[in-house]
Amino acid sequence: MKSLILSLFLLYTALLFIVSWLTSKKANNDTYFIGNRKSPWFVVAYGMIGATLSGITFMSVPGDVVNTQFTYFGLVIGYVLGYLVISFLLLPLYYKLNVTSVYQFLETRFGKTGQKTGSLLFIVSRLTVSALKMYLTIFVLQIFLFDSWGIPIWVTSIFMVLTVFLYTFKGGVKTVVWTDLLQTTFFLVALGATIFIIFKDINLSFSELFSSLQTSGHTKMFVSDWKHRDYFLKHILGGMFITIAMTGLDQDMMQKNLSCKTLKDAQRNMMSFTGILVVVKALFLLLGGLLLIYAQQKGIDLSGMNSDQIYPTIALDYLGITAAAFFVIGLVASGYSSADGTLTALTTTFCFDIINLNKCTKSEKKRTFIRRMVHILMSLLFLSVIIVFSNYHDDALIRMLLRVAGYTYGPILGLFAFGMFTKREIKTGWAMPILAVLVPVAVFFLSKYSVELFWGYKFGFELLIVNGGLVFAGLWIVVMLQGKK
Repeated sequence: MKSLILSLFLLYTALLFIVSWLTSKKANNDTYFIGNRKSPWFVVAYGMIGATLSGITFMSVPGDVVNTQFTYFGLVIGYVLGYLVISFLLLPLYYKLNVTSVYQFLETRFGKTGQKTGSLLFIVSRLTVSALKMYLTIFVLQIFLFDSWGIPIWVTSIFMVLTVFLYTFKGGVKTVVWTDLLQTTFFLVALGATIFIIFKDINLSFSELFSSLQTSGHTKMFVSDWKHRDYFLKHILGGMFITIAMTGLDQDMMQKNLSCKTLKDAQRNMMSFTGILVVVKALFLLLGGLLLIYAQQKGIDLSGMNSDQIYPTIALDYLGITAAAFFVIGLVASGYSSADGTLTALTTTFCFDIINLNKCTKSEKKRTFIRRMVHILMSLLFLSVIIVFSNYHDDALIRMLLRVAGYTYGPILGLFAFGMFTKREIKTGWAMPILAVLVPVAVFFLSKYSVELFWGYKFGFELLIVNGGLVFAGLWIVVMLQGKK
């Protein structure tokens, strides 16, 4: 079994380098940053599925069904609403401004301070979120393969980050668009194959499956208690704003959309992607239910497992070699897909928003050299976050990721909302970075003591909205104080 896992891992890695070689011929800086604006919209739409879902969805969503039933679907409803906002509000704005980095919009509204504040928030946010996603792949490979050979997790982490660094180094977003296509395919094949294998083994129809889940108390989709962390309106609104912030205001996801030829192509991409995503998310919840029924039938004790370990344990230890092979392929594909676009987007953001690459030198050779140095720097930072986080994995990562996103993406949401829906100018440059730090800290303590402060209320995924709203309110107060001077 271990030889199979290692062989599939190495074969898939080699396949990525073949795609990289084919897509990076005659690559230049425009190729790296915007794919020469020649990416086919349907390729971008399909590839974004894998980039959006990643290893977090691949394992945490099915495993978390044991704790939260099907309440995650409320978030999916919110995702759909968020993608509509992105398609018909944000994409037209970006194409109208002809931006390479979405944070160039903040420059048009607030000057360099606004642009740098937004881009630095993105760098912190995307580094953290994508590192969590890739870590989960490394975590499983470590437990089921490398630990038994005495290989420490930091070595595994270095190998995987180095792989992503190498195959994105030259072609950038053009390579990422096509590797995402490959990774999404393997990802979805693994999902479908696992569902088929378990269905065949448990020998139940759909109706019998849901009857068994209902009997065991695992079919709840909507929580009606407004104080509860999983209250359905919190999920829907949280899902909507998480999508707007983590996709629409995120350079990683938007860079692929901006590589499409026209606005209409980018909108077709987003709407097609949304439809596919809903189906795939539903299938992952179905898989979670199947894993629970399978465990019950086979007498597998899940009580002592971290929820992130349920799917890999059953796939690798109980379902046979075919299911194990599909699982490893899907896992590795999801791990790489969470990191390749991130390195490209972080490099783009730093080059355009922090050091203003196009203005700091007119030499294409110097621009290429600077871009490559930044790519190396971002790879090292990405690796560092993974290694540090490996000591703190103690919760279902899908929930941990979304909690982290609430604090890191919330200020970005507030900045963009203030820039888009008001015409007010911020003359006090220090206000934006200070608010971006102080508001999340304040919201952290509000969340920690919310039960005592707000009559038993528990914050859920709406933390992002609270962070964004308070940043918006803070900027408004700053403007009012400016007017009094």
